[in-house]
Amino acid sequence: MNTASSSIISGGLEAFQASFESIVANIEETIQGKAEVIRLTLIALVAEGHVVLEDVPGVGKTMLAKSLARSVGCTWARVQFTPDLLPSDVTGVNVWKAGTDEFEFKPGAVFANICLSDEINRASPKTQSALLECMEERQVTVDGTTHELQAPFMVIATQNPLEHEGTYPLPESQLDRFMMRLSMGYPSRSSELEILDTHGGSSAFEKLESVAGAETIVALIETARRIHVAPSLKRYIVDLSEATRAHPEIYLGASPRASLYLLRAARAAAASRGRDYVVPDDVKDLAVSVLAHRLVLAPEAQMRGDTIEDILEGLLGRVPIPAREQA
Repeated sequence: MNTASSSIISGGLEAFQASFESIVANIEETIQGKAEVIRLTLIALVAEGHVVLEDVPGVGKTMLAKSLARSVGCTWARVQFTPDLLPSDVTGVNVWKAGTDEFEFKPGAVFANICLSDEINRASPKTQSALLECMEERQVTVDGTTHELQAPFMVIATQNPLEHEGTYPLPESQLDRFMMRLSMGYPSRSSELEILDTHGGSSAFEKLESVAGAETIVALIETARRIHVAPSLKRYIVDLSEATRAHPEIYLGASPRASLYLLRAARAAAASRGRDYVVPDDVKDLAVSVLAHRLVLAPEAQMRGDTIEDILEGLLGRVPIPAREQA
């Protein structure tokens, strides 16, 4: 363990918060006006989750993933998902090596700390499903041999919600494996002017330097795991999930995996705010990002134009919050 990661373990939450904020500030050198999206993406990384960025072209989805990878000093790989992409292009393949008369494993793109799956909905379902084992079990099995993925490991997938010609929408079973679905959105006027100043002459990304390392991220992960969650807050998370399952306008509610991811994300969020315990606001702030993409509206609600986000906001206002002395 290097000096930086040792200081996080020994320094506790102050060191955690300092490292977290330095990474956020470094990414903001290339991504202007999107501090909340940057924080949520980093929370997902520290919570050992994966993120799908869904938005229109040109708002910085790919740049966010690249800037995160460079800022944390981790290995990263980009896979441009296309209809002719093969599963072996993602996971790796055994190649016959004539000199040794045996097969040699050639790792695919997932053998990086951060794997950017660009336009994931343009690849076939067979190729999309190649990521399932990697994302959930952090390992790859090729020809009966299992290969472990190095920590930290994160998949950042991007997709365009507008162009559906020649695409294969992610099935619910795969969407459920992403901790969060985030949207970049258009920048404000002032942020867009800042983008013109920053990127108009040369790319700010080329000047971006690492402010952390893979071992530092592992130390952040270990610290987040130790954040306390009171039993009443665990019940609150389960109550939220059960409320989605019982809601008449929701056809498919939140899975137990959704509850687990919400718990992990709340721990990471609490640590990033300098606390060694989770409060209800940590859960509420993350609920839409963690739960919305897992839920499916009932047909009647879709015809009325209702949205999952609005329904979730309503549930957050109705599900009782644990009393402060209990949480």
